[in-house]
Amino acid sequence: MDKPQVSAGAALLARLKSVGVDYIFANSGTDFPPIIEGLAEATAKDMPLPHALTIPHEHAAMGMAHGYYLATGQVQAVIAHTDVGLANCAIGALNAHVENVPILLFSGRTPTVEKDRFGARTVPIGWGQEMRDQTSLVREASKWDYELRFPEQVPDLVDRAHAIASSTPRGPVYVSLPREVLCEPCPSDGLDLPPRMRAHGAHAAPDEIAELARLIAQAEFPVIFAQHGAGNADGFAALDRIARDWAIPVCQYWANRLALATTHPMAAPADGGPLLARADLVICLDVLAPWMPAAHEPRADATVVQIGPNPLSQRTPIRNFRGDMVLASDTAPALLALERALGNHTPHAGVAARFEQVSASNAAARQATLAAAAPDDAQGMTKAQIARIVSDALQGQDATIFSELGCPMAPMQLDHAQAWYQEPHAGGLGWSLPAAMGFQLAAPDKLVLATMGDGTYMFANPVACHQIAEALNLPILILVLNNNEWGAVRQSVVGLYPDGYAAKANQVPLTGLAPCPDFTMVAQASRALAMKAEDHTQFAQCLQEALAHIRARKGAALIDVRTRP
Repeated sequence: MDKPQVSAGAALLARLKSVGVDYIFANSGTDFPPIIEGLAEATAKDMPLPHALTIPHEHAAMGMAHGYYLATGQVQAVIAHTDVGLANCAIGALNAHVENVPILLFSGRTPTVEKDRFGARTVPIGWGQEMRDQTSLVREASKWDYELRFPEQVPDLVDRAHAIASSTPRGPVYVSLPREVLCEPCPSDGLDLPPRMRAHGAHAAPDEIAELARLIAQAEFPVIFAQHGAGNADGFAALDRIARDWAIPVCQYWANRLALATTHPMAAPADGGPLLARADLVICLDVLAPWMPAAHEPRADATVVQIGPNPLSQRTPIRNFRGDMVLASDTAPALLALERALGNHTPHAGVAARFEQVSASNAAARQATLAAAAPDDAQGMTKAQIARIVSDALQGQDATIFSELGCPMAPMQLDHAQAWYQEPHAGGLGWSLPAAMGFQLAAPDKLVLATMGDGTYMFANPVACHQIAEALNLPILILVLNNNEWGAVRQSVVGLYPDGYAAKANQVPLTGLAPCPDFTMVAQASRALAMKAEDHTQFAQCLQEALAHIRARKGAALIDVRTRP
């Protein structure tokens, strides 16, 4: 008796559901007929499927998959259109790769045959979109890649892609899908079975954790540098207790996830130079670049520990930070194991004195940061001032802030593991808006803010993003901190050439973005609430109106805020 069959396109979608994919973020093209027919076929046959969403730009699709993972820890899928759609995915793939965020990335491949096979080329772009090496567009950012060769491979390839993407160190994987292969029939039995292979984590050996605990117990002045958070809520709580009980300052230099509450007594300023100068034990917790080697180095007699899911950043060609002790482990399990191991030690007499000294120093630094962020009478607002007003308005609420050259961490009161995310170190701009939308999709009851500069807002393809937010009823708050320039570029130029010609010019070349578009009109085109704020009073009023709007789930809200350096 013949086995029941469905098209390979339907099999692919059904298998994605079986491995735990909730959403497929897709932008379709002429290679999509077997995918679209597969959706209809699987629906007609009552096969469980992920939600397939039309996302009108691939950069937004990648950002939403990224943000959904940050909210849930669950891997999602993106399907793009041949080489051109994959090219639009490349920036998002680079962001995900650097941040160890798993994404199942698929794209069509132009048919490999010209005739005599179902699914063969039917339009001229079938020739124009053929590449010698399509995967090269994302290979640098992919943990693993493959091209579907036969329809019966679908279940095993989905299982393998999901397991590899989800294994430590996590990251995106890529599979190309030739149209004529997706058109072929595939056995449908077993598509709903559990995955044939599972992802693996990484855990440091008990003796390594015990040795690290011994080093902490004996250290005169230990310090922790953290950039990518503490893994999850359990790791966040464990680091809170470790830092407090053992009086260890935590420096979140150029962090893009929160590892320790900004109000914690051991939350140190972002400048780690003074800490490095004193530390005899330096613990680098899931960091890419914990400090700038041109400016600071640890003491020669200090012990430097690298710990995290990819502690040597193996695919980064140049990264020569010391690693006297290197522990490969997922961050949260490592922190929980370390806390247990520290239970075998008693803090020495100097720990209490260190706590008093460090907490007093940190408190003074925080007060100075808050004072600098206080309102003034100058025209426009600083990013720090905007961040402080936002933080005050959100107190006591379950909120998550995405900052891409937007609201900085330091002036804000942030106290939980999902409170704050900054743009990936890959520098793929336009990330925060779609990432915030993906996070909001996964956590509809949370208050989600996307804060960004005017340039990064334009990079986000805002017309596409606003259309998605309206279509999916995602009530996010968008803050555009508008200074009519590439502020980060100007700061970089002046930092390298403080007395140069560019610094003395009325306008630093290649940084100006004037005349600025009216961003409120972009938002209003998709029926979002849109306002402008020129000063503190206006911004505070607009913020309260916007928060009331999104709490009522009336849709997205945007505030265009005039800023100054």
